[in-house]
Amino acid sequence: MSDDAAPRPLADWTTPEAFGIDPARVDPLLVDLASTAVEAARAATAVLTTAEVTGVDTKISPTDMVSDVDRRSEAEVNRVLGSRRPDDAVLGEEGTTTGGTSGVRWVVDPLDGTTNFLFGLPQFSVSIAAEMDGSAVVGVVMDPSREEVWAAMTGHGSYRNGQRCEVPEGRSTLATALCATGFGYRPDRRVWQAGVLARLIGEIRDVRRLGSAALDLCWTAGGRYDAYFEWGLNPWDLSAGSLIAAEAGARVAQVGNRLVVAAAPSLFGPLCDLLERSGGFDAPAGPEPDTA
Repeated sequence: MSDDAAPRPLADWTTPEAFGIDPARVDPLLVDLASTAVEAARAATAVLTTAEVTGVDTKISPTDMVSDVDRRSEAEVNRVLGSRRPDDAVLGEEGTTTGGTSGVRWVVDPLDGTTNFLFGLPQFSVSIAAEMDGSAVVGVVMDPSREEVWAAMTGHGSYRNGQRCEVPEGRSTLATALCATGFGYRPDRRVWQAGVLARLIGEIRDVRRLGSAALDLCWTAGGRYDAYFEWGLNPWDLSAGSLIAAEAGARVAQVGNRLVVAAAPSLFGPLCDLLERSGGFDAPAGPEPDTA
């Protein structure tokens, strides 16, 4: 994927453009789910780009923040889903848990990268996935800072701003791989993660830690990273981005103790071996979740 896919206002992207599909040739259910995901993500993004933060709380640790903007963004997603697909189940990071009868479950992170958002760092996103039989079939991640929409539908590939994404298979060896990761909110977990990184960083090119798991997975799909790994992800961190990465050709799996790895296929095995040698498969037990 080239980074010259032109940004334009997120509201201008139609569902067929974003997903690179001809709706007449795709399962109508998938088209409807894709259209619903795009509409819901736009509604949430509008909150992130216009709302003023008026309250901040914490969740599993003093550094795990949630704001009224997170909750208002999730409320907008719920409004769209309730209007368009009222019989579907919903799992949202900020507390939405509803059952459904349709066989479809929506997995929603209304603001992935809350700390970045609150500190004014332009690395946050809205992540929405539709799952069937426990697997994501549609995923949308919107990045308002860059006006980028990442989208994937099972069996139809991944796209950024309408341009096909493919992981750069064969571009890097393990020694030259640029990897991304993330850290948990519990101080003891971050100390352990830093120890793993200290043991492995001399055997790869470098590590980036920017703060939005959904975007890390998308950037792996688009070739901005060679690989990504992180411990203790929740469904809303992972569902949409993992589909986007997999449909771009990445191998994505959970290994060890809740360690998610996404990488170009030729790097996946060597990276997992390195993580295991570095102690990354043996995350210490502790209260769940590790990340929010």
